[in-house]
Amino acid sequence: MSGHTACLAHLADLDRDAYLAGLAPGADIDHRGTSFTGSLLGALLNALRDPATGHPRVGGAKFESATFEGDVWFESVTFEDLAWFESATFKGHAGFRSATFKGSAGFRSTTFEDTAGFGLATFEGNAWFQFATFEDDAWFQSATFKGNAGFRSTTFKGVAGFGLATFEDLAWFESAGFEGSTGFRSATFENSVVFGAATFKGKAWFESATFKGNAGFDSATFEGKAGFESATFKGDAWFESATFKEAVTVGPLVCAGRVLLSGATFGGPVTLAFAAQRLECRRTRWSSTAEVRLRYATVDVAHAVFEYPLTIAAEPDPFVLADGRQLAEDPFERAPGPGVRVASLRGVDAAHLVLADVNLSGCLFAGTVHLDQLRLEGACTFDTAPPAVHWRRWWPMWFTERRVLAEEHHWRASQPRAVRGWNIAVLGAGRTGPLQLAPVTGRCARPSRTANTSRGPRTSTTARWRCAATPTTSPAVNGGC
Repeated sequence: MSGHTACLAHLADLDRDAYLAGLAPGADIDHRGTSFTGSLLGALLNALRDPATGHPRVGGAKFESATFEGDVWFESVTFEDLAWFESATFKGHAGFRSATFKGSAGFRSTTFEDTAGFGLATFEGNAWFQFATFEDDAWFQSATFKGNAGFRSTTFKGVAGFGLATFEDLAWFESAGFEGSTGFRSATFENSVVFGAATFKGKAWFESATFKGNAGFDSATFEGKAGFESATFKGDAWFESATFKEAVTVGPLVCAGRVLLSGATFGGPVTLAFAAQRLECRRTRWSSTAEVRLRYATVDVAHAVFEYPLTIAAEPDPFVLADGRQLAEDPFERAPGPGVRVASLRGVDAAHLVLADVNLSGCLFAGTVHLDQLRLEGACTFDTAPPAVHWRRWWPMWFTERRVLAEEHHWRASQPRAVRGWNIAVLGAGRTGPLQLAPVTGRCARPSRTANTSRGPRTSTTARWRCAATPTTSPAVNGGC
């Protein structure tokens, strides 16, 4: 301590009393490495108490490597400058409820051996909790983080409570370990947040949370239930390569951008309910039954692997929450309709796939196997051949009315003498041509054992894929146009 060879805990009584008497509200303090009892800390804070507010007011505070032996209370304390508690140890309860940190707050590598309370605390500068360890419950309910919030590689061994917390700038929780229940109910993230490679061993609750920037859960592991009911993502929601080990229900939620589940793994039964702009499930693996219910979305499941039945269905009406309310869909209030489009089934084994009420007009099928076992439920629509009569010089030309795959549209539109009406703008179609399309249409035309073998597609809800892209007749005029 400045002016003394001993720390505050080891000063003679007269020297300690003289030091405390010389402090005034807003004074800087430096007690690095000091061992505090609750009474000693109370005496220090009383010396800094502001008569105007009745609460302690501290300037710069240095408590690095300090040890707090019993319960300590920093409640309603205002830190006007930097507040450093790095590598400090709190052996009892650490109470920071309603504290205000006007400068940066540093809790890097800090150990909280008992409960820690930061409820209603305000961090006006950056808040750093990297590598900190919370041995018991940690409470940040209704806390406000106005600067960056850094919880990288932080360990929460008890409950991690961030309900109603507000993060106004970037928030980092990557590689954090949540060993107990985790609660971010009704939390608000004004900027991007990263939970990449985080591990949630208990229940993870994000109900009614609002993510105004991108939210990254890529490579995160959810070992317990994951709740995102009524969550709102105004940017993208990244769950790429995430692992869900148990049965989960994700949603209903709203995402104005993309929900990215590519490379994710689901170990148990799963229900996904999204009102989203796009859902990407490329190389996603489902190891149990799965139901994906969507509104407004374009979904891509290229090269996904599912060992049990997977249903992708369009939901005609707004999702209903557990309390009976309808899920608000504000980002889509100007959308033309809640229809769902499938972008790609390439590389998929369709033997366990069920599609219900989806638009397949732009779907890529080349490379899909077991198409004859694909089940189409309800009103699944395809693109069609160009209508009406077309003239090539003085010869009339027309196309048989039929359903057409997106790749055929792209291939025919790219031919030198293509007629109007074929669509060349098929994203991802590549160089697909007759050689690649022949196996697809061949499997499409092969009825399953239970299918009706009459010509034309079945419309029954129990029908399997049947002649989805093959003409009712095969006129030669279709061959090269």
